[in-house]
Amino acid sequence: MAYDMQTDLSQLYEMHQGWLANFLKKRLNCSHRAADLVQDTYLKILINGKLPPTAYARQYLSRVAKGLMVDHYRRWRIEQVYLESLQHLSEADHGSPEYHLQIIETLIEIDTLLHNLSDRAREAFLLRRLEGLSYQAIALQMNVSVSSVEKYVAKGLQVCAVAVMEHAL
Repeated sequence: MAYDMQTDLSQLYEMHQGWLANFLKKRLNCSHRAADLVQDTYLKILINGKLPPTAYARQYLSRVAKGLMVDHYRRWRIEQVYLESLQHLSEADHGSPEYHLQIIETLIEIDTLLHNLSDRAREAFLLRRLEGLSYQAIALQMNVSVSSVEKYVAKGLQVCAVAVMEHAL
C-alpha cells in the first residue's frame, strides 16, 4: 500500500485539530491567533513532509506549535520595539508602510541569525557591534579571555557574512 501524505495529514488534522486549538488558545488567550497557529503547524508539517508516529502525534504537534509561538512572540517583540523607536522620530522621517514592513522583516531575519549563535557569541557580538565596546572591555564584562571574545565576535561576523552571501544569490 502506497504512502499517502495528504490522506494521513487529513487524518492527523481531524484527530488532533480540536485538541491543538485548545492547547494554543490557553497559551495565547486569543482564539483567532490560536486558529492561525493551528493552520501554520499543519502547514509546517506538510512542507517538512514528515508525519509523526501516531503514538507521538500530540507531542510532535505541541513541539511544532510551541516553536511557532516563540517565533510569533519574537516577531511581536521586534515590531513593538521598532514602533516605539518610530515615536522618537519626526513625521517627516517616517517612511511608507511598505518601508516599515521591510525594516521589520529585516530585523526579524537578523534576530533569527543571532539566535543561531550561542548565548556567549551573541552577547559578545552585540556588545562589540551595538555598544562599540573593545574586546578587552567585553572580556572583562563577560569574565572570559580576549581570545574567547575574538572567537565569539568572529562567529557572529561569519553568520552575518553567510546571510549576506545568501541574499546576494
